[in-house]
Amino acid sequence: MKKLVVGPATTPEYGERRSKKINDNIPELNSEDVRSVEEYLQVITSELEIIKQDFERKNLELERKIERLEEKKMHLRLDVDVQTLEAKKLRKGKNKEEEDLYSLKTDYKKL
Repeated sequence: MKKLVVGPATTPEYGERRSKKINDNIPELNSEDVRSVEEYLQVITSELEIIKQDFERKNLELERKIERLEEKKMHLRLDVDVQTLEAKKLRKGKNKEEEDLYSLKTDYKKL
């Protein structure tokens, strides 16, 4: 025949949890960790203010970068315009030289 030994029905952890309960269902609040709503909102407001300042700083940096890029783009466009004008002048000069060469050849043939 075997014997069954029965120990306590609850564990120490259960006893601790049960002692913290009120009305057998609601845990007791620890007043040391509780902040007032004003304090909580003040912390959130300061965090939002920091995030807002960071956003504004980054936004200003990006606006400056955009302005620099637009200036660079304008300078590049001016460079392109100058290059195209020079290319047109060179083409005109080449065409004139070819015409002169052709007229010299025809004059030479006539002689």
